[in-house]
Amino acid sequence: MLYLVGTPIGNMGDFSSRAQEVLSSVDIIACEDTRRTGLLLQNFGIENKLFSYHEHNKFSKGPVLIDMMKQGLDVALVSDAGMPSINDPGEDLVKLAIENDLDVTAVPGPVAAITALVLSGLDTTKFHYEGFLPSEGSPRKKRLEALTKFEETVIIYEAPHRLMKLISELQKYGFGSSKAAFCRELTKKYEQVLRVTIDEAYEYFTQTPPKGEFVICLSPLPQKQGEDISEEDLDVLIREMSDKGMSTKDIAKDIASKTGRNKKEIYAYIVNLLQ
Repeated sequence: MLYLVGTPIGNMGDFSSRAQEVLSSVDIIACEDTRRTGLLLQNFGIENKLFSYHEHNKFSKGPVLIDMMKQGLDVALVSDAGMPSINDPGEDLVKLAIENDLDVTAVPGPVAAITALVLSGLDTTKFHYEGFLPSEGSPRKKRLEALTKFEETVIIYEAPHRLMKLISELQKYGFGSSKAAFCRELTKKYEQVLRVTIDEAYEYFTQTPPKGEFVICLSPLPQKQGEDISEEDLDVLIREMSDKGMSTKDIAKDIASKTGRNKKEIYAYIVNLLQ
């Protein structure tokens, strides 16, 4: 049997009695960081039966865990914090277990994404979990472009040293006036939820350097009203209007009226195109 066991994301009081019972009873506890999980077990008096299983050894260690379960051993899988299989190699182990006709069950626990969502004050009826964006290049650009198409709240994870880059990119893709919640230290003593627009977040974090891992809940772009126009046609239209002697301000006002796009963002786009 494979048990997927949720662990606290910050507050030790969120470690359920069922989770403690399962971890005490299984034969093996597979985890990302044996030292970190070891401290958690020690804090609750649970015997250390740790087995290292993480992103860099999952292809060699996964089959070993499967063999253990085939021999009748019970294995619990935990992540460093929260529910396993969310942004960690637990997903691969679950697939292997299912392929080998092994039983899999979950012992639910805290999830940073959902905790942030319910604290955000944004729409919770529908949401998209994005997690960490690709770090660089076209894969990252494709995901940022995809974010502009969603009509529901988007949940993004980001490290502190990359937060300003993300905020700048969101501004570039039109989210400047979108509401967002920047959540850090969730369930801990210094929990913080900053509810601002993306533009306001840029100003805030320029003055206050980001610390800790962030969960960002982002409201979708307003649905465009009026004429839909491709980027290529937009460029042609801007150049034609400029050739007629129209000012950048008047071009931006006219296009914003026709397409329903933000006038300030269109103005910046025009300046960049015509420079």
